[in-house]
Amino acid sequence: MNMMRPHGSSAADFSSLRFFIRRMDTSGYVKPAEVPVSRFPLIAFIYVTSGEVLVESDGAPFLCQPGHLLLVPPMCPFATRYYRDAVGYMGGFQPSALPDSAPLRFLTAPHHQAFWFDEGAFVSELFNMLAESFAKHDEVFIEKGLDLLLSRVKWGDVQSFPPAVSAFLESVFAEDRTPGTIASYAEEAGISENYLSRLVKKATGRSVGSWIDIVRISRAKRLLAGTDTPVIDVAAAVGLEDQSYFARLFKKETGMTPSAFRKKMQG
Repeated sequence: MNMMRPHGSSAADFSSLRFFIRRMDTSGYVKPAEVPVSRFPLIAFIYVTSGEVLVESDGAPFLCQPGHLLLVPPMCPFATRYYRDAVGYMGGFQPSALPDSAPLRFLTAPHHQAFWFDEGAFVSELFNMLAESFAKHDEVFIEKGLDLLLSRVKWGDVQSFPPAVSAFLESVFAEDRTPGTIASYAEEAGISENYLSRLVKKATGRSVGSWIDIVRISRAKRLLAGTDTPVIDVAAAVGLEDQSYFARLFKKETGMTPSAFRKKMQG
């Protein structure tokens, strides 16, 4: 299986391709220090079968969970902010790869859609067949498969977060900010902690505190793997002054102490 992070190489040249697809499996990956912003000359897509990917595109966050499809217009910037054991497919296609590109007139901004239950199983198998057809250079099936996929897309039915949730996710994942407290994000949004917590939990399935911890652990992994920064300073860099609490949180999330993780990654 080809394994890829859910973002493309900014240096890759896709301009000569009508279609490409790769199987995505991020199990065991440590998020790179800087996630490249990609701009494909194709219509880019990510489809998730398990795990989750948080993508920022055109200034908005999109949380892709199992059965979710994200379509991004050509040259529209997008970057991965977070992923956890994400498995699925990513790639892109030219409108010319379709028998009828008329439906794509609606794709003027990123489109996020969930396929549930039997429909999700069908779309997952369709992506599997598209991947196999790409490997076999079977352009006939690729055209039919893409046409069938787009027939399942409900244009205009974009899943968007409430403004307060979008603002929270953009803020907590901002690379130039130290992760804050629930109270600090609620104050930024101008709402109570309880209300922000309810909004975020309903929209994403995760609590505010869980998202903050995800960012803290992700950044701690990068610092531990890529620098010699003392553990106490790593804790402070991710917003935790209590090194003991940081060590307990890190082990809870990763199964390893910060020192053991650093030894494994640098060894």
